[in-house]
Amino acid sequence: MFRTTALARQLAPLADRILVKRAAKETVTASGIYLPTDNVKDPNEGEVVAVGPGLRDVNGNQHATTLKAGDKVLLPQYGGTEVKIDDEKMFLFREDDILGKFD
Repeated sequence: MFRTTALARQLAPLADRILVKRAAKETVTASGIYLPTDNVKDPNEGEVVAVGPGLRDVNGNQHATTLKAGDKVLLPQYGGTEVKIDDEKMFLFREDDILGKFD
């Protein structure tokens, strides 16, 4: 069974796919210097919005994903499938593509 938040009710990820909303780009440095938005790279952090039910093995047993909605995750610099939901840009990743989970 997949878990969703109100934002992602239109899209239910399948298998081991994870719907992630990337964190906002940092436009101000720690010292207060404003950066032009076109020179700022995409952050490699995000929040899990929805989770698929998991993969099935060759015997038909389902293996649930280890992530849940609301988890903060570390994402690869490239990859994922961009999806636009309610004018919000989100990304679909396979669970194997996600690098880590923040506690």
